[in-house]
Amino acid sequence: MERIYIGLGSNLADPAEQLRSALTALGQLPQTTLAGVSAFYQSDSLLPGQPRYTNAVAALDSDLAPLDLLDSLQAIENDQGRERLERWGPRTLDLDILLFGDRLIDEPRLKVPHYQLQERAFVLYPLAELVPEDLRLADGRALADLLAACPFVGLERLAHA
Repeated sequence: MERIYIGLGSNLADPAEQLRSALTALGQLPQTTLAGVSAFYQSDSLLPGQPRYTNAVAALDSDLAPLDLLDSLQAIENDQGRERLERWGPRTLDLDILLFGDRLIDEPRLKVPHYQLQERAFVLYPLAELVPEDLRLADGRALADLLAACPFVGLERLAHA
């Protein structure tokens, strides 16, 4: 089993409920246990004029291979009405593999650690709730350094899932 961290986000169709439904689906994946969930956070969209996002991070313990997990995450997104009309567009659900054990993954469909992790306060702060304080990513970066370089701006911490 490997510990995997999944970023969750939604800004359409009752975002908090979208995340709760996704967490239920994550807990039902084969060879996988939902091991933890951060608080929910609200953040502004990366593109102007979109509704605010609700975000969280989930910890999974899984024996699934990385691309099999990615396929499963995309199936959950599709089941919850995800339409891929524009990059960074509004969405019912977005599920991203942030960290996959201590693996570095560089596949055409999957980059781990997530390639924009260091720029996303809405990912870093919920992730920090679930990992050891001294976590180092597989590429050697310290989570504490990433947090220090990405201030808690535009985020609102909500109640736990």
